[in-house]
Amino acid sequence: MDMNFSDHELERYSRHILLPQVGATGQARLRAASVLVIGAGGLGAPLLQQLAASGIGHIGIMDYDRVDLSNLQRQVLYGTDDIGQFKAEAAAMRLRSLNPLVNVSPYAVHATAETLDTLVPHYDLVCDGTDNPATRLAVSDACVRHGRSLVSGAVQGFSGQLAVFRPQMGGPCYRCLFPEASETEAPNCGMSGVLGAATGVMGSLMAVEVMREVIGLDGTDQTRVSLWDALSGKMDSFVLKRDPNCPMHSHDRVSA
Repeated sequence: MDMNFSDHELERYSRHILLPQVGATGQARLRAASVLVIGAGGLGAPLLQQLAASGIGHIGIMDYDRVDLSNLQRQVLYGTDDIGQFKAEAAAMRLRSLNPLVNVSPYAVHATAETLDTLVPHYDLVCDGTDNPATRLAVSDACVRHGRSLVSGAVQGFSGQLAVFRPQMGGPCYRCLFPEASETEAPNCGMSGVLGAATGVMGSLMAVEVMREVIGLDGTDQTRVSLWDALSGKMDSFVLKRDPNCPMHSHDRVSA
């Protein structure tokens, strides 16, 4: 791992390097890491900003949607001039402006089993900020197949959910959390509404989990599901175990 930093890098990342839990070693790990973010919407927008600002070396953005006026209430990465553009392309342009040291790869494609199997193996870590069950299941299954940790976030209304799945370490997957999940459409924010600031909170918490995974901070040995309620300001959590009946873990599907 390259531990040499330019004067520009030392100044840009100085507040990270000052933290004893991060230091130069942790910042070098962030620079060497590659993260694929699936969904550049309410969760993905703040998540992507934090990842780029923190110095993640390679960021992939997978999203086939285009920027819409109704997105701007919460998708803080975009402006009015971006309406009509692919989110992946508009997000990549903003991230390169925010931190030109970061390599950004936009993918304006649907997240299917085929496209996920093409992209996931090329990244160290995957983040899912999508808002429909079919895509979330497909992303989780791809992470199981290819042995990648998955930082999963969700927001509906005033409520947020966060978990990190590590199937390559024998941990549970998204299907273990929702064994009855179906691939049919479920209500999304376009149907039920969402508090814009709540997506910012959860997207930033997803970024924190990415940092914890990449740097190797304490407390990443369990799969903990966190539930946050913006109305009460409370956050609860519980430890999730692998479901022995989960079809994705019925036999060894994890590859190196």
